[in-house]
Amino acid sequence: MLKIYMLTVLTLATCISCEANKNDEKMEISNKQKVLELLKSIETGATEPVAYINPEKYIQHNQSVADGLAGFGAALGALAEMAASNPAMAPAVNTVRIFEDGDFVIAHTDYNFFGPKIGIDIFRFEDGLIVEHWDNLQEKVDETASGRTQIDGPVEVQDVEQTAANKALVKGLLADVFFGANPEKITDYISTEQYDQHNPGVKDGLTGLGEALTSLAEAGMPMVYEKNHALFGEGNFVLAVSEGIFMNERVAFYDIFRIENGKIVEHWDTIEKIIPEESAKNSNGKFGF
Repeated sequence: MLKIYMLTVLTLATCISCEANKNDEKMEISNKQKVLELLKSIETGATEPVAYINPEKYIQHNQSVADGLAGFGAALGALAEMAASNPAMAPAVNTVRIFEDGDFVIAHTDYNFFGPKIGIDIFRFEDGLIVEHWDNLQEKVDETASGRTQIDGPVEVQDVEQTAANKALVKGLLADVFFGANPEKITDYISTEQYDQHNPGVKDGLTGLGEALTSLAEAGMPMVYEKNHALFGEGNFVLAVSEGIFMNERVAFYDIFRIENGKIVEHWDTIEKIIPEESAKNSNGKFGF
C-alpha cells in the first residue's frame, strides 16, 4: 500500500504541477493559501495541493522525512497505513495562524501527525512553488501551567507597517536576554502588564517565566539558547528559529512572539530534539537557512 500511495502522489504531483505552471489563474493563489491547502491535504488526502511543490526541487529539513517528493510521499503513505490499522491515529490538521515574510510562509498548526502535536512549519517559495520546508513539532499536552492551550490566542495579522520594528525588537530580546548580553533589559522587550504564555510548563507573566527558568536551573537542566538561525515576521507576529540545550539535550527552539505597542505580550513555542546527522533521513540539516 505504501509504495502504491507514494507512486500515486509522485505521478499526480508531476502531472498537476505541469498543468499548474500553464495555468496563470492557479498560480495567482496566494502563497499562504497554497500552504493552507497543502497542509490540509495531509488530513483529507486531496492530491491537487501537491502541485504547489516543485517536483524537481523540494529540500526537506524535517529530519524524519527523506528529501524531495519521494520523502513527502513516503511520509503520507506511512500516515495512511497507521490510520488504517488505528483510526485514532488518522491525520488531522488545523492551521490556526499563518503569516509570511518575503518568500517564506510560516504556519502554526494543531496536528494529529503520528500522534497529537503542535507544529510550526516554514515553507520557502520560488516562482510560486514550494522548494524548501522546515518544521518543529512538539507533543500536545492536556494541561498547561498557564491554563491556556499551546496554540490558542489571537490569529489576525495586524500592524504590518511595524514588521521591521517588531523583528528588531525580537532580535534585541534574543541578544540581551536569551543569549545573556544584558538580561536586566528584559522589560525593554516584554510587557510587565501582559505576557500571555503558551509554553506548557510556564505560567503567565514575567514572574511565571522567571519561576520556570529558576526551577530548571535548580534541577541542573538550564534552558540555554546558543544560536539564532533565522527571524521571520509579518506585522505583530515574529518567529525566531534557534538552537540550544533543553533538558540536557540539543534542541531546536521555534518561538513565536506577538507584539503590541512596542512590547511582546504573548508567546508560543515548540521545542524539538535534534536528531544526530547519521540518524537523519536527509542530509540537509535541521536549519540550513
